[in-house]
Amino acid sequence: MSDTDIYPAPEVDFFNPSDDKLDTERRAFQEMRESLMTDYLGKYVAIHNGQIVGVGDDKLQVASRAYDDVGYVPIYVGHVTTEQSIPVVRMPSPRLLRNRPKQ
Repeated sequence: MSDTDIYPAPEVDFFNPSDDKLDTERRAFQEMRESLMTDYLGKYVAIHNGQIVGVGDDKLQVASRAYDDVGYVPIYVGHVTTEQSIPVVRMPSPRLLRNRPKQ
C-alpha cells in the first residue's frame, strides 16, 4: 500500500456579519442612542456613515428622503425610544430574490 499524502485544510473566508455596512450603521445608531433621545425621542432617524441623514415621524418617508440625499446605499433607520433594544429583522431585497438561480 502506498503512503497517503495529507494536505492542510483549505482556508475559507466566511462572510463576517460584523463587517456588514448595515450592521456598522446599526451600531452607530446604538452608540448615538442617548444623545438622540434628547432631540429625537419618538422619531425615526436615518444613519449613513455614522451621521444623521434624515429624521421624521414616518419610517418609510425618512428612508425615502435619506435615499434621495445619499443615493441607494445601505442606511439604517431606527426608532428613537426609551426601550433598550428592538430586535433587528433582516429582509433581502426583492431584486436579489428575483435574480437568485433556481435550485
